[in-house]
Amino acid sequence: MFPAISPVPHVEPPRDCPLCPRLVAFREELRVEHPSWWNAPVPNFGDPDAWLAIVGLAPGKHGANRTGRPFTGDHAGVLLYDTLLKFGLAEGIYEERPDDSLRLNGVAIVNSVKCLPPQNKPTPQEIATCTGTYLERSLAALPNVRVLVALGQIAHGAAVRNAGGRLSAYKFGHLAEHRLPDGRLLIDSYHCSRYNQNTNRLTAAMFEQVFARALRVRG
Repeated sequence: MFPAISPVPHVEPPRDCPLCPRLVAFREELRVEHPSWWNAPVPNFGDPDAWLAIVGLAPGKHGANRTGRPFTGDHAGVLLYDTLLKFGLAEGIYEERPDDSLRLNGVAIVNSVKCLPPQNKPTPQEIATCTGTYLERSLAALPNVRVLVALGQIAHGAAVRNAGGRLSAYKFGHLAEHRLPDGRLLIDSYHCSRYNQNTNRLTAAMFEQVFARALRVRG
């Protein structure tokens, strides 16, 4: 059973997805430690008619892994959802819980890795497994998506590989743009993590530039 938040529930993994043994073991540990948390693959979130897909990295331990909704309950979500609200890409109020009134307009959030990895660091094999299975299915089920925003280098690589591109031909950089082999446009952003915000690697103004650009290229 999946929350109603997913725009493409038919492509979501089962709660006990067995594909990545290390992530399964970590999930089982956290179910014992925090039985009231979500502790399962985190579904996609957003508009089934989305023109823009935001590709994230993986659930945060105290964020999406706890609440069951991407970027909900941790510091990264505050900047992300405040920015989407500012640009009319979301409506309602973000209250850091999955049953708030927040809704996305023309936007869907998908993750490169759907389960929480230890130390927030998925292995290359875990990225390849989840991207080749669930990210591919998710984007295929969102046919109106014309623009992708990759939050960080791992998400950038997942988006490029999903589209059939060679990573060496698509260099990651904040505000870099890439026309992917499948015709979609990819815009890169530094990840909106607490660390990047605290170190000023990513400021609110820099993040807003990404979505202002996405809206301009949408036409």
